[in-house]
Amino acid sequence: MTLDQLRIFVAVAEREHVTRAAEALNLTQSAASGAIAALEREFATRLFHRVGRGIALTEAGTMFLSEARAVLSRAAAATAAMREVSSLARGHLAIKASQTIANHVLPVRLVAFRRAYPGISLSVSIGNSADVVAAIDEGKAELGFVEGPGDTLIHPHIAAEPIAQDRLVMVVAADHPWASRTALTPAELASGTWVLREDGSGTRAVFIEAMAGLGVAYAALNIAIELPANGSVLTAVIGGAGATILSELVCVDAIAAGKLRELPINLPRRSYFAVQHQDRTRTRAAAALLAMLRPK
Repeated sequence: MTLDQLRIFVAVAEREHVTRAAEALNLTQSAASGAIAALEREFATRLFHRVGRGIALTEAGTMFLSEARAVLSRAAAATAAMREVSSLARGHLAIKASQTIANHVLPVRLVAFRRAYPGISLSVSIGNSADVVAAIDEGKAELGFVEGPGDTLIHPHIAAEPIAQDRLVMVVAADHPWASRTALTPAELASGTWVLREDGSGTRAVFIEAMAGLGVAYAALNIAIELPANGSVLTAVIGGAGATILSELVCVDAIAAGKLRELPINLPRRSYFAVQHQDRTRTRAAAALLAMLRPK
């Protein structure tokens, strides 16, 4: 049984005439008759009474007409839905992003995306970089955003592309002993007390890489507190728990308010990456959002 056969059956049933149904569908009479005959053979049931030169639905045909109309209606709805999705008139995009990006980078851009494509709904969940990669790998999100050194994104099924860069700053509380310093040696950095994001965080990975670049071994650091959120790290540092490295976007207000001091340490910029599963088909919604986020 095919949709074409159902369309022919409904057309014949509504007109009670094979020739007129065939003309309405731009078919030959033999093609319309063949479709009806094929349905009757498939179900071993007469769908029409042949009375002289006319036809009328049998009891089975009357029941089948209702079902055939329902199937055709659902098929038409499915076709309309797919056309809307393919034209970005309707759809949904699930995103998972690391904290800095979700809180400071994406919101304005997602507002712009919704203005351009109001039929596409967006859902954003937050996790560290490892959580984002896992969500993409497991199909829980289509598009992910993380920050960190590129080697943290090595995964057999994940494709990553840089979309922006971020400036990192090393900060302490305004009353910290380092707050007034104009320079710090590797030995001083190694002997300091640190507050860090949890393992799996892109910010932590960048911190380890940056310290290695300054000649400070990660194993030598005194890590006093590990916290799962940028805001928690910020609060702990303002409270005097130690020094940290965070995105300038996270620290800018506290620095401007005099609660934090930026230390005179030159840190490398880090990239923000969009990540996707390389074996899954990218939807047009994901492609449209990426096009808006890529550097111009």
